[in-house]
Amino acid sequence: MIEHISELDSKDKGRFRFRRIALIVLDSAGIGELPDAAQFGDTGAHTLGHIIERVDRVKLPNLRSMGLGNIAPLGSWEPAAASTAAYGKMAEVSAGKDTLTGHWELAGLQTSVPFRTFADGFPAALMEELERQTGRAVIGNKAASGMAILEELGPEQIESGAWIVYTSADSVLQIAAHEGVIPLEELYHACEIARALTLGEPYALGRIIARPYTGEPGAFVRTAGRHDYAVKPPEPTVLNALQNAGLDVLSVGKISDIFDGEGISASYPTANNAEGIERTIELLAQPFTGLLFTNLVDFDSLYGHRRDVEGYAQLLEAFDLKLPAIMSSLDENDLLIITADHGNDPTHSGTDHTREYVPLLVYSPSLTGGTNLGVRRTFADVAATIADNFSVAAKRGISFLGELRDISDQ
Repeated sequence: MIEHISELDSKDKGRFRFRRIALIVLDSAGIGELPDAAQFGDTGAHTLGHIIERVDRVKLPNLRSMGLGNIAPLGSWEPAAASTAAYGKMAEVSAGKDTLTGHWELAGLQTSVPFRTFADGFPAALMEELERQTGRAVIGNKAASGMAILEELGPEQIESGAWIVYTSADSVLQIAAHEGVIPLEELYHACEIARALTLGEPYALGRIIARPYTGEPGAFVRTAGRHDYAVKPPEPTVLNALQNAGLDVLSVGKISDIFDGEGISASYPTANNAEGIERTIELLAQPFTGLLFTNLVDFDSLYGHRRDVEGYAQLLEAFDLKLPAIMSSLDENDLLIITADHGNDPTHSGTDHTREYVPLLVYSPSLTGGTNLGVRRTFADVAATIADNFSVAAKRGISFLGELRDISDQ
């Protein structure tokens, strides 16, 4: 049961246009290259478009009826004649295309200076200090796909007990450890050490990620013990503003990790998309006033990075099948926003995120559908809309709250 603020619930029942906003991030579900995509090596990227184009059988009737196909060309789809939601797309203005910059911008924070990346591996001095403080050797130390490096170095880790350290095009240091060789708490402690070592110059990394796994060579499986150690946002976000106003900010999935707990009232970690969706539905069945912020990471981690078009398509279908249950959990005082944080086109070269627009679908039982919200200049328009609804301050973005039309006004 959520410990919500009952006094505020009763006193301010009619104060806000929407009493609850559910913000769901389909991690990496981009919808076409941004104008500056070439600067990131992402010319032609279109995560959703290429998946729908390549997998003819993919069926997303609920997303389609909401207006997903009205945002941009998606395979052979025709735009919905009368979409059930407002729709549009948003551009990222932050310097990057990763989890932190995307989610932070959704919450109203623009990242002007990109985090440092180490595509050729981390400096020897950092690895030596990590080895010294943890008492274990390091193997790997290169950019790699998560499962690929487990297949390559997992057997060696089982034999030697060394840490598997790897990175990507993002500002991230990941430490993988077999749970049968290195206890989970020891992995977490090693990540805390790595976090302390890389907070400032000369490394200034965005995230440290614990990557526990189990299994035998040839059949390794990541476990639900993943934990992200992100740098704190450099300034308050709309989450802090909501919390300071006495409103609930509920985190599902890795949201709390992304914001290092800043502005979060209650956190509900999840093992996968299915659990994240079910937890979101469960929380919507309980009373609260404020924001429910959900990240569904499997699109990105399981299929985008692995360039698995079929798997990504199947996961989109699984989410689409659950949409009616999510929508039926809402009443006229609730608003649902579905978007993404970046792209990760599984048909694109490499294994990293892609610089793309993200979709924007906005639904409530009290609203008419069919509103075209256009091309938003920044993800921060979401933060501005949330702030506008709950009468708190927003530093960036333009609210689209006033563009949403009530059924009662027709």
